[in-house]
Amino acid sequence: MRTFYLGTHRPAWLRDSTVPLFVSDTTLRDYRALPRASTTWALDSGAYSQLWRRGGWQNGPTPRQYAGRIRRYVDEIGHLAWASPQDHMCEPDMLHRTGLTVERHIDLTVGNYLELKGVDAGLAVIPVVQGWLPRDYARCVALYSRHGVDLSGEPLVGVGSVCRRQGTTEAEQVIDTLWDLGVRRLHTYGVKTLGLRRFANRIDSSDSLAWSLAARYSPPLPGCTHRGHCGNCRRWAMRWRGDLLRSLPPTRPGSTPRRNQRASRPPVETP
Repeated sequence: MRTFYLGTHRPAWLRDSTVPLFVSDTTLRDYRALPRASTTWALDSGAYSQLWRRGGWQNGPTPRQYAGRIRRYVDEIGHLAWASPQDHMCEPDMLHRTGLTVERHIDLTVGNYLELKGVDAGLAVIPVVQGWLPRDYARCVALYSRHGVDLSGEPLVGVGSVCRRQGTTEAEQVIDTLWDLGVRRLHTYGVKTLGLRRFANRIDSSDSLAWSLAARYSPPLPGCTHRGHCGNCRRWAMRWRGDLLRSLPPTRPGSTPRRNQRASRPPVETP
């Protein structure tokens, strides 16, 4: 894993962070004056919150509006590595919220990526593959291909609907499927720590905001002077990040990421 993006609800951290950050459009969109970033960061579209609260993108920003905001963040914040599309997660509870099928969520995800690139081809929006079973992800890859997007040649491909899986082997099977299809430069959204320990050497990046929830239900760190819990505390976040990265097995030079695979992967990022 080359890069781990630390999730935060505090855009002000962009000004002086020493580590890559993951910030949501839902947090940034109402800011009149945006912070100037001192580090690389990636943009979350807020898709999970949008689908959970609204049941879809009908009442959210249009692709044109969202593309306009991405362009604003590029110009005013700077250092934006990439942006997520307005995708549709495929967890069973999300299907219940939207009333749609996995197949339809895949269609909408691919369609949104194409529409965003049609609005502004220069935007660093990454394609995201969605699904629930491994064969769903294979179908998503094939659908991109039918629209002229070869995911095996993309600089980065997001892997959705992996963060809330109870079994880490399920997420690993998805990664295996994508590797078998030649899609190997991957970003996993919010994958669990146990999952990262299994396949960090087969992905390029990941992100997590899990530290914030853990901090909300834990005593504050000694020496913290803010009121209440450490759910928005940078000290807690950085300690959590360091512990996570130290827990990941390093990749030995020349080793292969999985049986019968010849392609090497970058080493795990160090704290």
